[in-house]
Amino acid sequence: MTEIPKTHPRYLSLRTREMLVEGVEAGITSKAGLIAHGRGEAFDYILGEETIPPALKAERAAIHVLMEAEKPVISVNGNVAALVPSGIVEISNRFEAKLEVNLFHRTPERIGRIISILEEQGAEQVLGLEPDAKIKGLDHERGKCTKEGIFDSDVILVPLEDGDRAQALVDMGKKVITIDLNPLSRTSRTADITIVDNIVRAVPKLLDLSPSKSDFDNEDNLSEVLDHIFNRLKKLSQQKD
Repeated sequence: MTEIPKTHPRYLSLRTREMLVEGVEAGITSKAGLIAHGRGEAFDYILGEETIPPALKAERAAIHVLMEAEKPVISVNGNVAALVPSGIVEISNRFEAKLEVNLFHRTPERIGRIISILEEQGAEQVLGLEPDAKIKGLDHERGKCTKEGIFDSDVILVPLEDGDRAQALVDMGKKVITIDLNPLSRTSRTADITIVDNIVRAVPKLLDLSPSKSDFDNEDNLSEVLDHIFNRLKKLSQQKD
């Protein structure tokens, strides 16, 4: 990993990029995952690279739903494993949620490496290597899952998700929580709770914040996100040198 001085104004962003590049080199993250991150990073710039109030509201709602779930599951892909493996394992332990690796660019080798990383962080059981069920309506590799995990879950946390799988999971009657910096994505608009935040900020907050039992409307919350973006861009456009 390239040495980045903490005094660099882009330290956190550059460090995140380096972690993903290292993930590619280790056979954890796909090259397509780098493109996905770049798209999200662009939205993070617009958000101001901070957790905005609507994101906090969604994070508190997500904590409440995870606490109330009977069979919660966390779906893990290569980017998640590269960026927040210890935090994801801690969330799994905190909410008694099962971990399952689910990949679009799926190979047994990649799944095995991701499982090893999660086990190194303390995970006792990680599903996904031997799928025995299928998500209805998905003909690609992300449709493969385990009955014990994703298939039988009632609540599923799907960070950095693909839109078609989010829709398929909702169609199966599952409550879907996602972390997605793009408030306009199919995933964001399909999920029950969308946390519009960088995953490296959202995961710690899911562990530190108190839950909120108030009614949460995902469509209204996404509208608040868009209002925040509009107001911030308007303010920036009015600034003078």
